Amino acid sequence: MIFLPFGKKKSIEDFIKGIRKDTLATILEAAKSTHPKEFAAILRAEDKVISEILLLPGTLSGEQSALFKLHMLPVDFSVVGTAHSHPSPNFNPSGADLAFFQRFGFIHIIAAYPYYEGTWAAWDFYGNRIDLKVVE
Repeated sequence: MIFLPFGKKKSIEDFIKGIRKDTLATILEAAKSTHPKEFAAILRAEDKVISEILLLPGTLSGEQSALFKLHMLPVDFSVVGTAHSHPSPNFNPSGADLAFFQRFGFIHIIAAYPYYEGTWAAWDFYGNRIDLKVVE
């Protein structure tokens, strides 16, 4: 549950219903091509479905982390979260990931090596794993 001002509770499904299959494939392929460095992108949604990624100018990628230059993000109300890769088989968020999740967006995807359909997971901004449906 997401707690909003004035005691309102919402589930992540009230905001995001899924991710398009081709968008997930793009994330996995970008992570694979960036390996062994981390890949990082911003997620955009249309009609409650993640349908596109944004690559921010100046994003720094290394073997241990990726750093966004969030001041380069245009004003865009379709932005819902982030995607990044871990160059290891572990797709659990690190402490730094969890701290970032709480400051930006409300859904985050982590793709892990070797970057195929079974090596990714989605997380809410509290760091709870969520079931994100893949849609056509």
